[in-house]
Amino acid sequence: MGATASAAAGVSGAGSPRTAAADMPQGTAAAAAVPVIVGSLTIAGRTRNVAEARAFVARTLGPAHPCADDAVLLCSELVTNAVMHSESSRPGGTVTVVVLGIPGAVRVEVVDNGSARSTPVVKDEVFEPDGHGLFLVEQLAERWGYTSDVVGTTVWFRLTC
Repeated sequence: MGATASAAAGVSGAGSPRTAAADMPQGTAAAAAVPVIVGSLTIAGRTRNVAEARAFVARTLGPAHPCADDAVLLCSELVTNAVMHSESSRPGGTVTVVVLGIPGAVRVEVVDNGSARSTPVVKDEVFEPDGHGLFLVEQLAERWGYTSDVVGTTVWFRLTC
């Protein structure tokens, strides 16, 4: 399917300084715990590849990981959003999933090719038939956020395990 994956610490398919510990509490012992990249995967920005992203997160965390199910669900939502709402769906577009290990937590980042027409936002209307991906992220994740620059958008979430 044209995907590239890496499970080596310190290797990121994003190749960008946007993978950072911005969600770590400052001035505490937890601030000293630097996230470690445990895997990254770059896929073509197509809806058929969302399943590959889910399988990658499940495989990377392993079935015994206490956050695996929630991480797989939320990653699926973010990759779907990236494919549906960013330039990643254009020919040659990509989506990169980065899984970071943090003691007692996991952080997942989804990097897309950005969009001039939209930014990540939680929809107010819960009774609509679609558009609940970021609502799920907001409800299940300890924290979440996004950064955008000329390269693209990174949406991330952190789960405490």
